[in-house]
Amino acid sequence: MTFDERIFPFFWVEHQNSFSVCLNAEDYKPDIFRTREDEGFQGDGYDWASLANVFLQEQKRQFISVVKFDPEAGMFSAYSSNEDALKEFIISFKEACEDDILIQDIFSRAELD
Repeated sequence: MTFDERIFPFFWVEHQNSFSVCLNAEDYKPDIFRTREDEGFQGDGYDWASLANVFLQEQKRQFISVVKFDPEAGMFSAYSSNEDALKEFIISFKEACEDDILIQDIFSRAELD
């Protein structure tokens, strides 16, 4: 399985001096966010960033100062100048997203942006 296949539906973008991984936010795992829609979660890029931030704080603390988020309404985006760190982050985050029990647990601690 290629890296792109492994992280799909996230997608990798290379810039001149940095790297990004993005997601069309509302197209992936909408059921996660529906569990807390009465609190205002919609599954947009900001909600994904909140979820990813909890994941980063709890699962990949070594990347807190390396991986940053730049969400928009329809797009989740994480970026870094450290290609290897961002790749390790997104592979592990995607794996967590595919584990329904784990991702719901992590999401329970996400805060509305």
